[in-house]
Amino acid sequence: MRDLLRELILDFQRRPPDTGVPRRLTVEPVRGKAVVCVGARRSGKTTWVAQIAAARADAERSNLLYVNFFDERLCDLWSDGRRLGDVVEAYYSLYPAKRGAEMVHCFFDEIQVVPHWEPFVDRLLRTERCQVYLTGSSAQMLAAEVATQMRGRSLMVELFPFSFAEYLSAQGLAEGPLTSVRRAAVESAFHGYWETGGFPEVRTVQPATRVAIHQDYLHAVCLRDVVERHGVHHPRAVRDLALRLVNNVAGLHTVNKLTAYLQSLGHKAPKSAVAEYLDWFEDAYFFFAVRLFDASQSRQNANPRKVYAVDHALARSCGTGVLVNSGHLLENLVFATLRRAVRQVHYYRTRTGKEVDFVWRDGADRVQLVQVCETLAADAVRQREFGALAEAMDETGATGATVVTRGEAENTEVGGRPVAVTPFWRWALARE
Repeated sequence: MRDLLRELILDFQRRPPDTGVPRRLTVEPVRGKAVVCVGARRSGKTTWVAQIAAARADAERSNLLYVNFFDERLCDLWSDGRRLGDVVEAYYSLYPAKRGAEMVHCFFDEIQVVPHWEPFVDRLLRTERCQVYLTGSSAQMLAAEVATQMRGRSLMVELFPFSFAEYLSAQGLAEGPLTSVRRAAVESAFHGYWETGGFPEVRTVQPATRVAIHQDYLHAVCLRDVVERHGVHHPRAVRDLALRLVNNVAGLHTVNKLTAYLQSLGHKAPKSAVAEYLDWFEDAYFFFAVRLFDASQSRQNANPRKVYAVDHALARSCGTGVLVNSGHLLENLVFATLRRAVRQVHYYRTRTGKEVDFVWRDGADRVQLVQVCETLAADAVRQREFGALAEAMDETGATGATVVTRGEAENTEVGGRPVAVTPFWRWALARE
């Protein structure tokens, strides 16, 4: 086994890693903590690790220890976590002088396939001079569980599908001043991003293939991340729930109504099970529930939640097309952009029942409001959206607001406070 491990370690050190498109995700390693990258399936976690390894290799490639535990040649390790120590010993048999003298960067991909891997990583952090990076499938390495198992020795990093800025990089559009030529190129690229979404794998494939891949993602999440992982007794109910949510992105949902819907299809899943399914979808970074902005936790729980998919194009590919409309998809896109930077995103309802799509508190504890609207061309729409923002600003003390559109832009005032109307592409780039 150690001979094989030495071979794998040297193979990685001698070949340039496939680094793909640079991700806008930075992490500052902390001594004694493992960096754990979590996120949706196929969002690029392994590629991000390769980018970190390539950056560290600028100094000394021999200081890199990379092992992909999903390699079938390592199946003996899968059945006996006590043999994980062979990985470290194999490395130091190659470089004995480095032990305790030089920082070694350890990259363990899909380590969750090895039982009882946590004590091994914990011991490595305590006894060796190293920095550890871990990735794993969302089905078997969830943020909450790693935080518990690693007992404070982990630093969680979330990776989502490509943001718009990352998509521009993938298209070869480098950063620079917004000249008329670049603006036209960015606006054109947004149309591509609107169609393909952010999953790296589907960026260059034909539309029919993209739809098939997106649908395979949904199937994998339902089957592997929910049904198999949690031993669900109603697998078809899980899939029907996923289809219901993907067909109603940006819609308001309650567990009671979702349970009633599944029961109308003949499923016997109880309300408690449906609530668990929703939590497990969020654990897998596939669907996200947005709660009402309210100081009372009980009122947050009592009110409906808005549900969004991890990617707007995936929602379109997996939906029937009957209930999903472009306005909801734009709202989903804005949510996904916000969620990359803000963990606690809410929606707001004024005292008179008007709704603002997104509200959160920034680092300075200031309330931020964002309304999403494809177009403000119709007077009735303009009055409705601005009226909701005016009441929300009065009630929350927000000093301004933003309306994100498909293409319109203007600066105006509502109730004496500034409101910026901006197209998505400009708003998204300003956040990165």
